[in-house]
Amino acid sequence: MRKKIQSREIKHKTLIWVVSILIPIVVAVLFTIRLPNVAPLSFLPPIYAGINGVTALVLLGAFLAVKRKKLVLHEQLMKTAIALSVVFLGMYVAYHMTSDPTPYGGSGPLKYVYYFILITHILLSVGIIPMVLVTYARAISSLFTEHRKIARYTFPIWLYIAVTGVIVYLMIAPYYVT
Repeated sequence: MRKKIQSREIKHKTLIWVVSILIPIVVAVLFTIRLPNVAPLSFLPPIYAGINGVTALVLLGAFLAVKRKKLVLHEQLMKTAIALSVVFLGMYVAYHMTSDPTPYGGSGPLKYVYYFILITHILLSVGIIPMVLVTYARAISSLFTEHRKIARYTFPIWLYIAVTGVIVYLMIAPYYVT
């Protein structure tokens, strides 16, 4: 039985690394592409910022569910959080393939706060991909001790990313060209 689980874990590791490397590369490449003759999808930023906010709430709900030993609810909420993150990423890329980047127009200390939040948000967004996938793979492989070990790091980082996504949007929203 343990050998079967180890075999599944090795298969998951390979897939996790491939996906974790491909997603940032594909996103970076897509950011260099502008779709010709497509109007900017300027309605998307508040929607995907809202998705980040909902993701944060779903993650908090999942945390409370697992603490209360409501494991089925926890599983459903975590799957929802993953789905929301995928939808967010699709919208985010679509927006950037149709729109020029919006520069931050603020100044003074707030400008440094904005860039600190933005840079940590982006860097952690790349790093969270393998963490979420490993955490999920361990759960579906019934490796719950290992799942808990990484989940204690995955959860706060993912929550930070979701919350700072909303903060970044709120800070840059006044500078969007309409």
